[in-house]
Amino acid sequence: MLDALTLGQIRTFVAIAEAGSFRAGAARLLRAQSAVSHAIATLEAQLGLTLFDRSGHRPTLTPEGCVLLEDARAILLKVDFMRARARGFGEGLELELPLVVDTLFPLPLAAAALRELSQELPAVRVRLSVAPLGAPLAALQERACKLAITVGGDFRDPRIELETLMSLRFVAVVAASHPLGQRAGEREAVRSAELAEHLQIVLEDPSPLSEGRDFGVLSPRTWRVSGQDTKLAFILGGVGWGRLPLWAVERDLAEGRLVRVPATALGEQGETTVLAYLAHRIDDPLGPAARALRENLLRHAGARGR
Repeated sequence: MLDALTLGQIRTFVAIAEAGSFRAGAARLLRAQSAVSHAIATLEAQLGLTLFDRSGHRPTLTPEGCVLLEDARAILLKVDFMRARARGFGEGLELELPLVVDTLFPLPLAAAALRELSQELPAVRVRLSVAPLGAPLAALQERACKLAITVGGDFRDPRIELETLMSLRFVAVVAASHPLGQRAGEREAVRSAELAEHLQIVLEDPSPLSEGRDFGVLSPRTWRVSGQDTKLAFILGGVGWGRLPLWAVERDLAEGRLVRVPATALGEQGETTVLAYLAHRIDDPLGPAARALRENLLRHAGARGR
């Protein structure tokens, strides 16, 4: 009987489990509730077990249903990946290529890859957005872009494949005129308690993916800003301290406008290394332009990392 299982039944099972009710699952699938109920009843009969406990106001997964839900999701991911790959074989050149880049990623490197794309495929328009934290991944989840570059591994989604591009060095910095800047000049480790006495400039996530979470925040006093340029301007202006990618502050450090903060809680001498990833959905095929840009980015990032 297991050979009689259909993808429609499996999709119905997952939709109801995720939506929380047969009615909501039916609405998600654009099917009648009676058809959805029949599909689940048939699936349970074929499996020889009960997937949902229907005794309450809302159906809840049985212990067996919870286990099989993971299997069902895995099956659908594989099927969607196969379909996407098949569609990609015959897909024509994109008219437009949407790309979202993490604000922490070096834009000159992205520009070099995009310049080559423009030379190779001049008819393709590129729509580029730069956004922090969870926004690149959220854009992929919402199908607002084909490719995204994200920094750090804090956000994951089984529908999205991540390919390592390069490692990025992050440093804690402050204006030379700031009290912490003068303290940093003594070349002694700065403790967390001392950092907590000063305002920290922090990037704000426009997506809901980091709701209730902070990354590298050590001070109870924070100002939230929407972009890296604003964060750098505030730090240069002596408003507070913060962490920034080394590529963005090398010149300011070399010319003495900024100094490093040797904060022991943020790595040796206040420096940490974070990976940058190229991301795309496994169920959405990359067209010729997206594949070309992917190759360009991997090549340029690899050359930069050597």
